[in-house]
Amino acid sequence: MKNASDFPRVLGRYELAAELGKGAMARVFLARDPRINREVAIKAFDLANECAPDELDGARARFLREAEAAGRLNHPNIVTIYDVGESDGIVYIAMELVAGRRLSDYASAESLLPPRRVLELLAAAAEALHYAHGRGVVHRDIKPANIMYDSLSNTVKLTDFGTARLMDSTKTRAGIVLGTPSYMSPEQLEGRNVNGHTDLFSLGVTLFQLLTGELPFRGASMTDLMFVIANEPHKPIGSLRADLPDAVGAIVDRALAKTPAGRYADAAEMARAMRDAAAAFA
Repeated sequence: MKNASDFPRVLGRYELAAELGKGAMARVFLARDPRINREVAIKAFDLANECAPDELDGARARFLREAEAAGRLNHPNIVTIYDVGESDGIVYIAMELVAGRRLSDYASAESLLPPRRVLELLAAAAEALHYAHGRGVVHRDIKPANIMYDSLSNTVKLTDFGTARLMDSTKTRAGIVLGTPSYMSPEQLEGRNVNGHTDLFSLGVTLFQLLTGELPFRGASMTDLMFVIANEPHKPIGSLRADLPDAVGAIVDRALAKTPAGRYADAAEMARAMRDAAAAFA
């Protein structure tokens, strides 16, 4: 990955102002669209630097296809994608600049949000997933870091639609598959074709972590962790949070079923269960 100083100051028509963050394959920049004088967030992928030469064309086509599909989503709890493009070997997504913090900031034991709020926020995320699934778009990388939370408006927005498939299937020149398996469903770890049920599993992992500050599955190595996710039961959430009603444990247990058929029928059903559980805290 290039250093921030190695990136051009302009991508397409967008003027880069500051770097907001970086991941394994991408950097996020604050930028300005001079055509309409609007601030946007730019997520940029230096594919030429990250992909083996024989993977480059496929990765580029996959990126553009997935990003364009995500760009058709229009939901209040999904970050809006304005544009996708390529400039000097760097592919990018121009998207809505969102206020707030990532829910990963509230995923440790000392920073947890109240359980009712967690349930309400993730119910909204599930409703957004139901909308996306109905349009044939599976996120594939649901986790606290990909959910933005604005505490002033008490709203969430899902980010990074359209990039997970690229990151799951592209290898670095060292041959290492990118991403962490901590939130992935068993079928996703096995490389099978996935549908919306994989997002429900990931949302269940997210719910468990935001309520306890711990992940439901652990392993001494990535191989061990993948085996645990595919084969071993998670720790009962009530053993970590005795103050949670049984209904919350039931939601987690169903979302983390090893098979898609054992989970909720769809994200809307999971959202209703979380809203019902949240109402019990009133």
